[in-house]
Amino acid sequence: MQNPDTAATDAAPHPAGQQGLAALTLAAIGVVYGDIGTSPLYTVKEIFAPHTGVPLDAPHLIGAVSTIFWALMLVVTLKYVILILRADNHGEGGGLALTALAARAVGQRPALRNALLLLGVFGATLFYGDSLITPAISVLGAMEGLEVVTPALKPYVVPATVAILIGLFLMQRFGTAVVGRFFGPIIVLWFTVLGAAGAWHIAQQPAILAALNPLHAWEFLSGRGWHVFAAVGAIVLALTGAEALYADMGHFGRKPIQIAWTGLVMPGLALNYLGQGALLMGDPSAIQNPFYRQFPEAWLLPALVLATLAAIIASQAVISGAYSLTKQAIQLGFLPRMRVRYTSAREKGQIYVPGVNWALLVGVLAVVLFFRSSSALASAYGIAVTLTMMITTVLTYFVVREGWRMPAPVAMGATVFFLAIDALLVAGCAIKFLDGGWFPLTLGLLLFVLMSTWRRGRELLMESIRHDGLVLQDFINQLDPRSVNRAERTAVYAVADPDTVPQALLHNLRHNQVLHARNVILTVRFHDVPWVPMERRVDVQALDHGFWRVQVNYGFMNTPDVPKALELTASHGLAVPLFETSYFLSRETVVPTRGSGMAHWREKLFATMSQNAGGVVEFFRLPGNAVVELGTRVPI
Repeated sequence: MQNPDTAATDAAPHPAGQQGLAALTLAAIGVVYGDIGTSPLYTVKEIFAPHTGVPLDAPHLIGAVSTIFWALMLVVTLKYVILILRADNHGEGGGLALTALAARAVGQRPALRNALLLLGVFGATLFYGDSLITPAISVLGAMEGLEVVTPALKPYVVPATVAILIGLFLMQRFGTAVVGRFFGPIIVLWFTVLGAAGAWHIAQQPAILAALNPLHAWEFLSGRGWHVFAAVGAIVLALTGAEALYADMGHFGRKPIQIAWTGLVMPGLALNYLGQGALLMGDPSAIQNPFYRQFPEAWLLPALVLATLAAIIASQAVISGAYSLTKQAIQLGFLPRMRVRYTSAREKGQIYVPGVNWALLVGVLAVVLFFRSSSALASAYGIAVTLTMMITTVLTYFVVREGWRMPAPVAMGATVFFLAIDALLVAGCAIKFLDGGWFPLTLGLLLFVLMSTWRRGRELLMESIRHDGLVLQDFINQLDPRSVNRAERTAVYAVADPDTVPQALLHNLRHNQVLHARNVILTVRFHDVPWVPMERRVDVQALDHGFWRVQVNYGFMNTPDVPKALELTASHGLAVPLFETSYFLSRETVVPTRGSGMAHWREKLFATMSQNAGGVVEFFRLPGNAVVELGTRVPI
C-alpha cells in the first residue's frame, strides 16, 4: 500500500451542515476548551513561585494578570481564533492538516516541501509530549485541592491522581459517545463558576481592573530584565490548549469554536485570572493555592469535584487527539499500521488505538510518580506547546504567502510579529530545560526519529521493489493465457507499486501454476487532503488478459474499507463478487544492507518496525477468511 503526496478533491460535509450551531458550540466548549480551561488551577501560583523571583505585591500582581490577559488576546484570540482558523485543509485543522496544506502550497519546490513535511511531523511529535503532561498536571492540580480541604489529605494527592488516571485510560476502550454528552454542560458550568468566582473577588478589589491596560503588561515584562524569561515560562501555562482550537476545527467547524471562545471561554478565563489577582492583593497568604482559596470553605468540596471533572475532560480531549493524530500519521505514511478500533457506529471520529492508549498510560503514570506535584510538573510543561505554536506560525506563512497569494509585506509582517511572541514564549520555557523541560523534547525527538525513519524506509522499500520487480505491462504482453490454468474466480493483489508484477502473483504462478480469470492489481493511496468523496474513491483501468489496475483513494481522515470501495468498480465494468474473491498479500521481510540509503542502525530500526507493523487485513477491513499471505525478502 502506498502513501503519496498528490492532492485530491474533498467533498466532506461541513459539520455545521449536520447539526445546529448551538449544539456544535456546546460540544466545542466541552471538547476544545477543556485543556486551556484547567490552566487557572496552577498558572497564577506558578508565576509567583520562588524560582521566578516575582514579588507578590500589587504592582506585580496587576502586571502579571495584565500579561496573562493580553497573552490570551494576542496569541489565542488574534492568532488562533481570528487568523489561523482560516487556514483549514478542506475543513480540517491541526498540525498534520496544516503541514499537508503548506506542503501542497510549495509543491513545485521538492526540497522546501520535504523540509516543511519534516518540520510539521516534528511539531506533531511534540503533541505526544503534551498528551503525557496534560492529564498528569490537570488531575494533579485538581487533586491538590485535597490539601486545601485539610492538610491531612496531602499524602493521598498522588495515589488519588494515579487511581483517576488508571480509570480514565481503562475506560477508553468503551469510547466517549456516552460520556461526551456530559462534557459540554460540565465545562459550561466550569467556565461559569470560574467567571462568577473571579467577579466576586474583583468586586472586593476593583483596583485589579487596571490589568486591562496593556501598558501594565509591558512594564511587567520590560521591568524584569533577564529574569523576565522565568515569569514568561509560567505565564505560558495560561496558553496551553490553544492548539486544540485549531486541531478540533474539523469536528465542529470554525464558527462554533469562535462563538464558544468569545461568548464564554475568554470571559470566564479573564474574570478568573483577574479574580485571583484581586484575591492575592487582599490576602497574599492565598498564594499557596489561589484557585481554591477563591471559594468559601463550604464550597471547597463542590469546587474540588467540579475541578476534577474538568481535569478529566481536559485529559480526555488530549488522549482522543493522540488517537486521531496517530491515525493521520499512519495514513500520511509516517507511522506503521496499528490496530484501530472504531467505538461508535455513527461517529467516524471516535476511535481507540490500544497501543497508543497503553503507552500513554504508562507514560502518564511515570510522569506523575516522578514529578509528584503540579508545581514540579509545570517545569516540564510549556516547551512542547510553545515550539508547536512556533512551527504553526512558520507553516502558516507558506499557506498565506504561497497558497493564498497574499502580498509579501502582509504575510511577512504578520509572521514576524507572531514569531517574536513565539520566540519569547519558547525562551521562557527553555530556561526550564534542566528542571523537566527536557522530557517532552526528548520524547518528541525520539518519536521524530521513528517517524522519519519509517517514511524514509518505505521510500527505500519502494525503490527496491521497483528495481528488482518485473514491469507489469511487459509481463501481460508476454503472457500466453492458454499456457496456464485459469481459476474462475477473482484475485485481488494488494501492492505498493502498481507498475510492477506483485510478488504474490509470481509465487502463485510458480507454486500453484494457476492464474485467476480476473486479476486486480490494487493500490491504496492516501492523499494529503482530509477527505476524498465516494465519486473519486476508485480509478479503474482495464488491461489485457483479464488484468485490471485499480487505485483506491482516501484522505487522511477517511476510514479505509477496501471491500466496500471495490463495490464501486462495478460501474466501471469490473465486478468483484464478495464470496468469489481472494485477496493475495505480499508480506515483505526487510533485509538491512550496508551502503547507500539510511544509516545501518536506522535500517535495522525500520526492519524492526516493519516486522511489528499491524496487519493489512484489519487495517483495510479485508475479509480474513479470503486472504492469502505470501512472504518475500526485500533488501534495502
